[in-house]
Amino acid sequence: MSVNKIVELLGTEGESLLAHECNTIPKSMIHLPGSDFVDRCFAQTNRTPQVLKSLQSLYGTGNLANTGYLSILPVDQGIEHSAGASFAPNPMYFDPENIVKLAVEAGCNGVASTFGVLASCARKYAHKIPFIVKLNHNEFLSYPNTFNQIEFGSVEDAWNMGATAVGATIYFGSEESERQIVEIAQAFERAHELGMATILWCYVRNNGFKKDGVDYHTSTDITAQANHLGVTIQADIIKQKLPTLNGAYPAIGFGKSHPKMYSELSSDNLIDLCRYQVANCYMGRNGLINSGGASTGNGNTDIQDAVKTAIVNKRAGGQGLILGRKAFQKPMKEGVEIINLVQEVYANDEITIA
Repeated sequence: MSVNKIVELLGTEGESLLAHECNTIPKSMIHLPGSDFVDRCFAQTNRTPQVLKSLQSLYGTGNLANTGYLSILPVDQGIEHSAGASFAPNPMYFDPENIVKLAVEAGCNGVASTFGVLASCARKYAHKIPFIVKLNHNEFLSYPNTFNQIEFGSVEDAWNMGATAVGATIYFGSEESERQIVEIAQAFERAHELGMATILWCYVRNNGFKKDGVDYHTSTDITAQANHLGVTIQADIIKQKLPTLNGAYPAIGFGKSHPKMYSELSSDNLIDLCRYQVANCYMGRNGLINSGGASTGNGNTDIQDAVKTAIVNKRAGGQGLILGRKAFQKPMKEGVEIINLVQEVYANDEITIA
């Protein structure tokens, strides 16, 4: 996607994002994405040659192959949000094969989904596109609804179906977070033993994170700390929601913070907010991919949101987008197009790190 097209699509906001200069954490301190990222940042770690092979497979597949950037299709909403709510806008995706087909057609680096979805077509596709098996989910059928990630299968089962990586979610800040941290740390250790890469959905969740009408679940100070916990349990790649504000710690009055977190290490600019998330992924040694977010049902709005998020993530030093509902809740052709537009942002050398 050309810079001119971005400005045409996003207007003055696009111009502002493309022109922004980061004066918080300089890019010279960040381990930036690149074709040599696996060699430069993972080869010196405790990851085994088999894990390095899996990571290189992820970074080396699809339209963004060997750029250091990732475009991943995630479809676990059939459990997380109910299959009906997720697939009613486009019933073809009740058939798991179409989920994998969308990722292949769109030139994604990998497809992330449930044990059932990926197992149903593993022999046909596991050697064609990297599988990322989600180990746990919020089952969302209990009444009243609970919000608790529970394991749905084993790491060994993911390995047996040919998975390149496993993924998991932790609800940091929730009552169940301590159990989830222990479970997923152990699961990621086993995945690495078997040679698979690991991706962690690092979400914060607690009703107390809403105060005085402000929702701090996308505040960069606490989401970045979730990232830091995620890389601590050796997630290779962190998936996080794009930050939209800051100041959760002082507003809610918990945890520990430092004034410089708000005065020097970040600002109100979205790119600076995201840069702080990257910094908490060991200064970019572990890749940060941001969420594409929900679909509005409006194709043009979804495209604008996706392109904007990609620009923010890339200019902050992140490594890509994990785009689901904006793609699979549309006809396949339109889903492929929106994923490809996001990939064009990452492939465009004119869009630089801020």
